[in-house]
Amino acid sequence: MTEDQQKTAPEDDISEDDDKSWAISRKEASAILFAVDVGDRDTLIDLMEPLHAADIADMLEQMNAFDRMRLIKLYDREFDGEILSELDESIREDVIRALTPQVLADAVRELDSDDVVDLIEDLDEAQQETILDALEVSDRVAVEQSLGYPEYSAGRLMQREVVMAPEHWNVGEAIDYLRATEDLPEQFYHIVMVDPKLRPVGNVALGRLMASRREVLLRSLIEDTWHVIPVTRPEAEVAYAFNQYHLISAPVVDESDRLVGVITIDDAMAVLDEEHEEDILRLAGVGEESRLSDNTLETVKQRLPWLAVNLLTAVLASLVIAQYEDVIGAVVALAVLMPIVASMGGNAGTQALTVAVRALATKDLTSSNVWRIIGRELTVGLLNGVVFAVVMGLLALVWFGTPTLGLVIAAAMVINLVVAGLAGIGVPVVLERFGVDPALASGTFVTTVTDVVGFFAFLGLASAVLL
Repeated sequence: MTEDQQKTAPEDDISEDDDKSWAISRKEASAILFAVDVGDRDTLIDLMEPLHAADIADMLEQMNAFDRMRLIKLYDREFDGEILSELDESIREDVIRALTPQVLADAVRELDSDDVVDLIEDLDEAQQETILDALEVSDRVAVEQSLGYPEYSAGRLMQREVVMAPEHWNVGEAIDYLRATEDLPEQFYHIVMVDPKLRPVGNVALGRLMASRREVLLRSLIEDTWHVIPVTRPEAEVAYAFNQYHLISAPVVDESDRLVGVITIDDAMAVLDEEHEEDILRLAGVGEESRLSDNTLETVKQRLPWLAVNLLTAVLASLVIAQYEDVIGAVVALAVLMPIVASMGGNAGTQALTVAVRALATKDLTSSNVWRIIGRELTVGLLNGVVFAVVMGLLALVWFGTPTLGLVIAAAMVINLVVAGLAGIGVPVVLERFGVDPALASGTFVTTVTDVVGFFAFLGLASAVLL
């Protein structure tokens, strides 16, 4: 590698110092890439050792594919299972292919069952079998059982490693058990109390356990607030429960109410984060699986359908305009002012839509308050419409010297902003009632409504008043 290449190669993939997307410094990242370039494995290990698995995963995601594969092969046996669990799904499959079977086996054995399930559920059958073969028999059975539950359910999200205790134990017996057990989960927050049929009866927080005397019965330390989660409960509802009730962990039960696993706050919050991310991507019409690491063809395939839908809605709006060709030809100023009416309505609709989709996702917008919120948005649309009607009316008067034209655009502005507020709230609510994800389809409908109504109101009023 030449001196010029050494100076410039890191610049291709490493952000500037002020790029906050990097959790490690530019200097550290450059040093890692240089160690990869010269094949210095010892230096690479020394540089990577202090880094958190999430930081290494971020670095792998932001590298180009060529440097990423070279780093993985050089890092080899030091590759940690936590790195795999932190990797974005879009490159995880490629990274697994790059690992040797022995390194992959060692990596997955370090993970809890929920992390293994998350790791392999989207892989092809051959890769799934490779990872399952690397597990101990008991771990493999646990993972296969979890994979048997519906996708995006609590059964897929839970970890099988649970710390439980019979309801008649005291603090001393529980502490002795914890000290004597070698295969405790790496992280846990509660001891789940169970009856003789393995049905959970309560949670005991580790803090209360350690603060109590040995003779105190565990049942007296059970938390007042706790929730049992059915194994088939959708993971989005699980995440909502954790956020709503400030849970740290919760037991998961099967159809017989027997304890089969536990969900912890880190997994629940990861689901909540994914839900928010998907909503943003859907609202933008770029596909919920869009990632910066996607190649050009994948990105085109994700965005093309939504652009096609947008084209159809634009054609519909154009058909409305076509009905008023004579009016536009007679009053050319209408062609200048039309985009303003449509744009203001579209922006107002998007504002209301964003609030509505977020409120539906957090269950803040319900049947009990929906009419109050609709009334509020109608009022907001009316007041905003009046304000901008005055502004645009005066602007049209000064610009074109026609008071009647100012009145026309003022009236159209009020109408379109009121309709925009109604559509922004009403469309996602109606879509949810019909079982359609509001984030997925609302934007298209709201934009169509505001464009069509805006053009129809403006040109229709102009046709009636100016001609």
